[in-house]
Amino acid sequence: MTVSGRAMTKRAATAEQAPEIPQRLYFRIGEVSRLVGVKPYVLRYWEREFAGLAPRKSSSGQRLYRRQDVELLLEIKRLLYEKRFTVEGARKHLGGARPAAKRRLDSRSRQDSLFAPAAAGWEQVRKDLAEILELLK
Repeated sequence: MTVSGRAMTKRAATAEQAPEIPQRLYFRIGEVSRLVGVKPYVLRYWEREFAGLAPRKSSSGQRLYRRQDVELLLEIKRLLYEKRFTVEGARKHLGGARPAAKRRLDSRSRQDSLFAPAAAGWEQVRKDLAEILELLK
């Protein structure tokens, strides 16, 4: 068997084997990094890029991933590394989820629109108070 043939066999074997995820509620970033097989900074990057990925943080600020987060990370890794998707393509494949930063901006604009009618009401209050002030002078 040639060197490239062994490399292909090794790659195919690792693609078929999904790591055993322990039965626990939460996993720390180091544990998830070992399970998924990527560096912690890659996990943090994927958190920003994939909306469905949002680990909780402990009181000490450590990321706590749930089992479903680990499963999602394994799927993201499969799409990016084995299927050769781009990050944008993987995001669309997983349901068109947008990056967290864009979600936050959208939620702010939705909140602003909720208070837009109130802002118009405040303008009327200002006018009324200005009229009262003129009457008192």
